[in-house]
Amino acid sequence: MKIDFNDTECAAMEEFIKGNNEVGRDMQKKFIDDLLKTVRSGEEYCPCKQDCEIHGKCMLCVQVHRGHGNHLPFCMQLMFNKKLASICELSEGSIISHLKKPDYLESCTYDDTDGGNKNECV
Repeated sequence: MKIDFNDTECAAMEEFIKGNNEVGRDMQKKFIDDLLKTVRSGEEYCPCKQDCEIHGKCMLCVQVHRGHGNHLPFCMQLMFNKKLASICELSEGSIISHLKKPDYLESCTYDDTDGGNKNECV
């Protein structure tokens, strides 16, 4: 299941923004129902490819990341990066030359070209 920028949930948010809360709640309920079916079926829905014991256990993963405060969980990085990109455009992307990938991620690649986030670490 594609969770990030899910068509149903994006449409629900548009309805909430327009003030159509009942329609938005109905659409959001469909998204949640679909997600719960995916979880129950055992289908993969976590975009992170790190091999860890909390993979796919979203609540625990978020709590661990909140606990160490070092970085966002992988599943939230695409959303954050899209928001941050518009701010970075104010300086014509010049921030990029000041950024360095953390050493522990040097072997990882990140690809969001199809609208989903994928990472590969070797």
